[in-house]
Amino acid sequence: MRLSTVILPVRRWHEGGRDEWLRAEQLGFHTAYTYDHLSWRTFRDGPWYGAVPTLTAAAAATERLRLGTLVTSPNFRHPVTLAKDLISLDDISGGRITLGIGAGGNGFDATVLGQEAWTPRERADRFAEFVPLLDRLLTEDSVTYDGTFYSAVEARNIPGCVQRPRLPFAVAATGPRGLKLAAQHGQAWVTTGDPKIFETGTPEDSREAIRGQIEKLGKACAEVGRDVAELDKILLTGFTPDRGAPLESLDAFVDFAGKHFELGFTEIVIHAPIPDSDFAADQAVFEKIATEGLAQLGG
Repeated sequence: MRLSTVILPVRRWHEGGRDEWLRAEQLGFHTAYTYDHLSWRTFRDGPWYGAVPTLTAAAAATERLRLGTLVTSPNFRHPVTLAKDLISLDDISGGRITLGIGAGGNGFDATVLGQEAWTPRERADRFAEFVPLLDRLLTEDSVTYDGTFYSAVEARNIPGCVQRPRLPFAVAATGPRGLKLAAQHGQAWVTTGDPKIFETGTPEDSREAIRGQIEKLGKACAEVGRDVAELDKILLTGFTPDRGAPLESLDAFVDFAGKHFELGFTEIVIHAPIPDSDFAADQAVFEKIATEGLAQLGG
C-alpha cells in the first residue's frame, strides 16, 4: 500500500512552492504528482504554473520522492516534444518520474490552441495513437511514424530514459479502449471513480462502480495475455461522492482508504490542501494522515 499526494502548481516557487515539494518528501509520501494543465477549472483566473518546469525544479530540490503528472493528455501535448521533456526529467531526477496519462476532457485545455473541442470518440482515437507512439519514442533511439494525428521523422531520443526500458506509464481510463491501452502499455492504472455518480451517488455506489471498473481492467488484461496483478492500481481522491470527507480526520481517511485497498488499489493519492478552494483541508490533519495513515492500515 502506498500513499501519495498531488501538489497543484498554484504557488510561486520561491513563495511556498518549493517548500511544498520538500515537505512532501519529509512526510514520506511515495510520489508527489501535479496536474498537467495550462489552467484548471476554479483556478483558471489565478496563478497556475507549467507541469514540466515545476517537476524539473522539484526533481532538483528533492532526493527520494517520486514525481509525476496526474495526468498528461493529448489536449496540448505532442508525443515527440513530450518524449524529449520526459527523458530530460527522468535524467534530472535520477529515474524518479512516473507519467500519468489520459485521453483528456473538455475545458480550457481542449480549446486553448484554437481548435474545436474533440468529441469523446475523437479523444479516444487520438489517445489510441498517442500512447503507443510515445512508448516507442521513449524506448527507441530513432522513430519515424506517419499516423492519422501524429507524425515523427527520425525523432532522436538518445540516450533514452534512466528507468529501463522507459519510465512507467500510469494510464487513466474507464472505457474499453482506454483500458486496453492500460493493459498493453501501462505499469499502473488510474481512476477517479465514476463521474456520473459524483453529484448524486453514495460512497457505496462509488465503490461498486469502481469494482466494476477493476473487473473490466482485468478482462482487458486477459485479452492481451497479461496478468492484471502486474498493474499498480491508483485512486486519485476528491472526485468520488465522499469528496473531501477522507481528509477530515485520520479515522475518516483510514476508513476510506481501507475500503478502497480492499478493492485492489495499491496507491491512494490525496491533494495537498489549498485554502479557499475545492481542496481546502486542515494542514495538520493532512500531515497526520501522511505520517500515520498507512501504519493504521498495517501498510
